[in-house]
Amino acid sequence: MKNIATITAKELKSYFISPVAYVITTVFLVITGYMFYSRISSFSLYCFKMMNYSKALETLNINYNVLRQSFSTMITTIMFMMPIMTMRIIAEEKKNKTMELLMTSPVTISEVVFGKFFALLILYAGMLLITIYMPLYASYYSKVDWGPIISGYVGMLLLGSVFLAIGIFASALTENQIVAALISFAFILIFVLIDWAANLADGQVAIVLKYLSLSSHSYNFFKGVIHSKDVVFYLSFVAFGLFMSFRVIESKRWTQ
Repeated sequence: MKNIATITAKELKSYFISPVAYVITTVFLVITGYMFYSRISSFSLYCFKMMNYSKALETLNINYNVLRQSFSTMITTIMFMMPIMTMRIIAEEKKNKTMELLMTSPVTISEVVFGKFFALLILYAGMLLITIYMPLYASYYSKVDWGPIISGYVGMLLLGSVFLAIGIFASALTENQIVAALISFAFILIFVLIDWAANLADGQVAIVLKYLSLSSHSYNFFKGVIHSKDVVFYLSFVAFGLFMSFRVIESKRWTQ
């Protein structure tokens, strides 16, 4: 655990010394903030127009019309940003020939992989934490159901963890950061949109494709429901991604 903590601290420091963490966080907050502002402005305007229709006002739900849609925006945003966050995590080490130094130091490959993963996860969790201003701002103007918001953030953290694991695996495959980002984005896009293929399939194939879809497992979280099957699916996906990263690095170690 000490070695993992050391690697995690080193990676976090490298992100904040360079402008990478600041640029990624700023872009993430600008996009999500703008979309939240647009949705809550539209919601406020619609409420104002419906003031003379009390029954219509009763059916309006800020959780559904604003906050759940904001989570959907976050998914789209991190789909593009996670490959950028992870593309250098191992590829840069390989390009600069520092991976060999890590392999000969008194740390295991699994400690290296976990240390880098936790560094990225902490950075991502910090980005998510800042967006808590959105439900807080919404609660100032309307009654907010905090259950779906909390479960929504849990879902976003788990889904982001999967994206990070995929990105680390892609970064382990090559020393070219651009190639790593493209591979990562391709994998993420396939597993997010695979439920589209499920809609075109029948029987057991449709069930399997639906289950493998990363986005389909997020719906329950946004509704305020945390199912153990969704949590297990995401954690299993993370474990598989990190295991594949371990195997790729290990195979490169023995071929050198």
